Formats: sequence, structure tokens, C-alpha cells
Amino acid sequence: MTVLIDIDSYEHHLFSRVSNRGACATASPGNRVDCLDIGLINNMSDAALMSTERQIFDLLDAAAGRLSVRLHFYTMEATPRSEWGRDYVRRYYRGIDDLLKGSLDGVIVTGAEPRAASLTEEPYWTTFAEIADWARENTVSSVFSCLAVHGAVLHMDGIARHKLPTKCFGVFAQTKTRHHPLMHDVPRTFRIPHARWNEVQEEDLSNCGYSVLTWSAEAGVDCFVKQQKKSLFVHFQGHPEYETRTLLGEYRRDMGRFLRGENEVCPTIPRGYLDEEAKEMLIAFRQKALSGRRPELFADFPADQTAKDLSNVWHQPAKRIYRNWLLYMVSQRAGRTKPLGAREAVLSATGIPARRHGRKLVVARSAHLARSPNLMTRKKLGYYE
Repeated sequence: MTVLIDIDSYEHHLFSRVSNRGACATASPGNRVDCLDIGLINNMSDAALMSTERQIFDLLDAAAGRLSVRLHFYTMEATPRSEWGRDYVRRYYRGIDDLLKGSLDGVIVTGAEPRAASLTEEPYWTTFAEIADWARENTVSSVFSCLAVHGAVLHMDGIARHKLPTKCFGVFAQTKTRHHPLMHDVPRTFRIPHARWNEVQEEDLSNCGYSVLTWSAEAGVDCFVKQQKKSLFVHFQGHPEYETRTLLGEYRRDMGRFLRGENEVCPTIPRGYLDEEAKEMLIAFRQKALSGRRPELFADFPADQTAKDLSNVWHQPAKRIYRNWLLYMVSQRAGRTKPLGAREAVLSATGIPARRHGRKLVVARSAHLARSPNLMTRKKLGYYE
């Protein structure tokens, strides 16, 4: 139904994504019956701050259906930023101190490019640990993405990440491995983008009580969960939120770094992502880069030519997973206040107008309702428990 963005200024770029530009809604302080409150703790670099906001906003909007969601932005002050980045988060984000004073239905914690050899040496590590400790007591469920996954399992259970021989980079087939509310009505096999140099391994996770929900022969574990006190912690080593051209943009960025001498490793072409024509163009450009490495070659990168036939094959399963996540929080929250079943709890939370939560709220209306759960689908899949 609606996604509301809790911001202080109408200048924020997400207003351009609202069909009725400038539309607002109001909510009474403290009223959380009508809307799911979700915090986005955006730890991405300056270059990816706005695109990450857009990706999460669009995915939640697609997943919400008739639910109302209120999205709040938070930043870790210790994350290194340029002058522009510091000014941007100052205008549109709240600090972690504000987060730790209250509670939310859910949080989404993004990753960041690693700067230190060890996660515990990252400048924001102490704050990150505080967030994880807070989340298990003050949310219904918490989502951790990419590097934040590795930080969460290290802090909570001492599980170390493992360096990969080459970057896990591309769109890889995932297979559901068990029944779980988050996987309801998700195809048995689907594809999700990955872009990382490290991984946490299935054996380590299983030994510490995590349930692996999806796994890939090429990319290893993707989605896994564990109940951490009051909160269901949901982890994605992949990136269900990515837009169609995100992987191409990341490859172009890495190629630029190589050509400028900032990185000694020439990036590998993303797998399972490009058609043959686009792949051949990137192979040719890569060979040219290896044979004559120089910064001016970056201007010849065939971005538009390789992007024209890209397709987003992961959007539908990503939307379904996030839809299930929202419904899980609705059912859990309702169950704590009244003896409703999951179906009744969901129905009671839909179609209710939004209220004000103390700041301006951007409204985005979902173009399509999420399709109804099909109970027979699960019975026909035959995957193991």
C-alpha cells in the first residue's frame, strides 16, 4: 500500500520516486499499530549511499502489498566519509544514539567495503556490535546484508569469515533447503546476485545453531537465520535488493581501479549475468586492459552496449522473500498483543491509513499487490525439512 520515509527535508531524492510527488502522510507519535517501523542502517560508501536507499525503498515498496511500512534512516558516525558524505547523512540520517534509545519492528543493516584486515579493526566495529546487541532485544526481526552478515555472526557466535580465492561475483542459482516462513511461495530454485571476497561456511553456521534456508553450488550459503533472543536475525550473503545494472556498475568501478593502479587484480567478469554478446564485449575490453593498462582506457568501457539487454531475474523471488519478512513481523507483533493466528494478524494490519511519526513522511504506493500465498505449492515441492 504505502512506504513512508522518515526524513527532515523534501529535497531528498526519493521524492522523485513517488508518483504523486510531494504527497505526505501524518501519524500520531508512538502509534505503531497501523504501520511497520523499519530502520535502514546504511553503512555503504558515499558513492553507494543514495543507490542503496533507492534499492531498499523500491524492494520494500514492491513487497509491501497492502501493508504500510515506515522507513527510518540511521548512520554509523564512525564510518569514514568525505565532506559530501558527512553533509548528506547529517541532513537525512539520524545517529545511532537515537536508534539505541527506542525500538523498531525491524532493521536492515547494510555492509561496506572492508578497510581493515580484520572486521574487529574496522572503525565502526564497536558501534556495529552495539547495534547487533540492541537489535536482538528491540526488534522483531533484523536483516544483515553482505559484510554486515560476517560482522553479525562474528560478534554473536564467534564465526569467522573465510577469504575466497577469487571474488564471488555474478548471479547464481540458489536452492531452498528447508521450510520456513521466509521461504513461503518462493520457487524451489531461483537466482540472486553476489559480490564478495569472503564467505561464512555452512558447517560453521550449523554448529552454532543457524538454519540455512538457501544454498548455491557455486556461491555457497546465501540466506540463513537464527533466533537471537527476541529477534529473528536474517542474513543474506547475496544481494536480493540489487537493481538490474548494479553488478555491471560494480564491475566498471573495479575495472577503473585496476586501470588507475589502485588495485593490482584485474576484475573477473560477473558470471550468469550477461548474454553472449555482452560477455564477448567485456572479455575483449578486459584483454585490452591487461595488455595495455592505462587510466585513459576507462573512457572506452562499453557500459551502455553491455547494459541494453540485461534482465533482472531475481526481482520476483526477492520481492517474495521480503514480503514474507514483512508478514512475519506483522504476525509476530500481533501475536504479542492479542491471540491472533498469522492469517488474522496479517488481515488486521492491512489497509489502515498511516499516521505521523514526528517527521515528514514520503509516500510511495505499490503498483501491484503481492500475490496470495499458495499452500499447495509447498506441498508439491518436496524439499526436505
